[in-house]
Amino acid sequence: MAARGHVQDPNDRRLRPIYDYLDNGNNKMAIQQADKLLKKHKDLHCAKVLKAIGLQRTGKQDEAFSLAQEVATLEPTDDNSLQALTILYREMHRPELVTKLYEAAVKKVPLSEEYHSHLFMAYARVGEYKKMQQAGMALYKTVPKNPYYFWSVMSLVMQAISAQDDKLAQTMFLPLAERMVEKMVKEGKIEAEAEVQLYFMILERLGKYVEALDMVRGPLGEKLTSELQSRENKCMMMYQRLQLWPECNALSYKLLLKNPDEWQFYLSYFDSLFHLMDKSWSPPNEEEHCVEGPVQTTVAEAVKFVVDRMEEEDKKDSRPLRGPYMACLELIHRLRQRGCPDEEELGDPLELMLQFFGKFGDKPSCITDLKIYLHLLPPEQHTQFKNRLGDLVPLGEVGEDGFGFPGDTKVLQRHLCVCQLSRVLGLQHTLDTEGKLCLITELKAHYHYGLQFGKSCLKTELQFSDTYCLMVAHVYIDLWTETGDENMLWQCLGVLEEGLSYSPSNAQFKLLLLLLFCRLGAFQPVVDLYSSLDAKHVQHDTIGYLLTRYAGSLGQFAAASQSYNFSLRFFHSNQKDTSEYIIQAYKYGAFEKIPEFIAFRTRLNQSLHFAQVRTERMLLDLYTEADITSSLEESVKAMGLCPEEDDIPWDNMRDNRDLTVLFSWDPKDRELTEEHRRLSLEEESVWLKVRSLTLRLLASLALLGHAPSPRNSDKTNENGVSAKSSTLQTLLSHHTGPLTVVVFGSCHCQASALQLSLTLQELETTGLGKMRDVDFRTTGLQPSVHLQKQQDWGGERWRKRGMWGGEVGGV
Repeated sequence: MAARGHVQDPNDRRLRPIYDYLDNGNNKMAIQQADKLLKKHKDLHCAKVLKAIGLQRTGKQDEAFSLAQEVATLEPTDDNSLQALTILYREMHRPELVTKLYEAAVKKVPLSEEYHSHLFMAYARVGEYKKMQQAGMALYKTVPKNPYYFWSVMSLVMQAISAQDDKLAQTMFLPLAERMVEKMVKEGKIEAEAEVQLYFMILERLGKYVEALDMVRGPLGEKLTSELQSRENKCMMMYQRLQLWPECNALSYKLLLKNPDEWQFYLSYFDSLFHLMDKSWSPPNEEEHCVEGPVQTTVAEAVKFVVDRMEEEDKKDSRPLRGPYMACLELIHRLRQRGCPDEEELGDPLELMLQFFGKFGDKPSCITDLKIYLHLLPPEQHTQFKNRLGDLVPLGEVGEDGFGFPGDTKVLQRHLCVCQLSRVLGLQHTLDTEGKLCLITELKAHYHYGLQFGKSCLKTELQFSDTYCLMVAHVYIDLWTETGDENMLWQCLGVLEEGLSYSPSNAQFKLLLLLLFCRLGAFQPVVDLYSSLDAKHVQHDTIGYLLTRYAGSLGQFAAASQSYNFSLRFFHSNQKDTSEYIIQAYKYGAFEKIPEFIAFRTRLNQSLHFAQVRTERMLLDLYTEADITSSLEESVKAMGLCPEEDDIPWDNMRDNRDLTVLFSWDPKDRELTEEHRRLSLEEESVWLKVRSLTLRLLASLALLGHAPSPRNSDKTNENGVSAKSSTLQTLLSHHTGPLTVVVFGSCHCQASALQLSLTLQELETTGLGKMRDVDFRTTGLQPSVHLQKQQDWGGERWRKRGMWGGEVGGV
């Protein structure tokens, strides 16, 4: 028989139908096909695992797990079984079991590069950095390739980052990583840029900035080529860390001559200049100023440098660059802060801003560029500035309505910029009601006129005049807040709905509509508006609060459940997704990104919004489903609630909300400040504490009648209620403590209802004979009610109703 070029494994052919069924979502047929195959081939381990995957996906988790463990205990080494088990364990959220699989496989096949690398990645998924280091070195010894060696080095760095003791990181992990890299440097085995980046990261974390600077300047620094000016940026960073201001100044000057639009270098140039002036540094007479070239140490030199850059831009026939003109305003700002009279040499800020507007007013970025320097203008110049800006906008002839309109989109953008600057300067806020209504009429006219420029726009594109519409809405909101006239609010809603009809993809319209509808208590349109935003990934954390904070409080429980699920799905997938990002970073040598991924995962785990959504979702489930689909006790057990434990990271809470997601052109005195953010976080944290305590109180009540575990039997009385009652009492004391007394009076009512449940439970526990010894803390119980409970106490009807079946259950 002629030899074939490729012989297919017969097992692959037998397993193919099962794979196809699983890929197509036909899990029942996959199970049936696996059963048929196992009748003929009982030892085909992969078929058992594929059957387990089908069982897992049909909700039979226990059966799937036991079947998978049957195969896992045999320690398979065939690739099909290992990959199938890996998939199954991931779906079960048990990545730690994958490590055991490949540990056994490596022992049986110690020379397999594939199994060694899979073992390393399995450790990476569970964050076992020490084992990652060992696995990386074992892999390097098996297959001596540079990436595997540096996997081990990076794992040492991760041990340092995750170490609780910073001293241990600085004296053991990082020095060992440094020595490992130095060994490769001495042997001339450094090959890739990723290896140089890792070496730089280690030196930086050790605080060896001089060594890091020498390394970047040396031959190894020549490998830093993946990013533009990567080598120069790292040098600049080290100069600033070492406070080598002459070198920092000279390098910034040199780089700005090459690229006069690089804003970060202007900032480092000014920083270093003033540091040198404060230290009265002067260059040596004969020697070179520094290794980077000449140093500028006076304001006169800085002024000349900036003015020269502006003059060069003025002479250019091509599009001018914004950097030099903004640098001039930045230098005036810094000189004014220091009280230097030299600012006059740069010119009048008003004239410079007019010049900037003349060159860049047709760019959407003009408003954001000028906004940060408007404080350079005294209040008495605000109206003059606005009028002179208007003179630079060539509008058409004034029509019957009294307004002139732009002839093209560039002029439209200039006029928009003038309107925005007018609002930022506070000129719109000083108008009376009549003036604001006239302003609305003008802005509406410009909005409707500008729609003609966007007739050919796609639905996914924004109209050129959308900002006019948004400004109209803001002025209407001003009138509503000042006068209390709800008609202004309805007019605002109408304008935004009209704008949305012409520009269906405008997120600002949707966000503002969402907030206004919630303010009115009209939640029905809100869900569709939020869904149309198509929030992705981290946006569920940054803007998800706009939906979740209102849904439950407005009584929209179905919508609340849906919105909580959207957010929780993202947070729950964060752990798995971040692990995959880390693995990809190892594979492609992006070592500097790995600590960033870890920090990102930690930040999400400590998110205020995550804690809020998780707590509210569990409370909602208890309120709406307990004693309907399952008992309260079963619901609490399914959630894994433990009343004694508070797993919310109060000390490390991160507020990831984007509070500036809505456009605002308010003047500085009306802007959101850090104090506002602090107060908002404080209020949200207090409310979360109340809700978390409520959840734990409910869980404690549900478990009151549950038999104690053996390990707690010595701390409880004979029917196991004593310890749980004390837990409930402790939680109630927190619930009615100073925190809730000050902020939420309704907490007393809630606490009293919960106290009633505890009292009744104590009655049942103590018995009628000792009833007089029970302390009735709910003073609202009348003697007649006490008597009725005595009569019903021994009856079967009371016991069948249960703690949450009657009046108490409605709390």
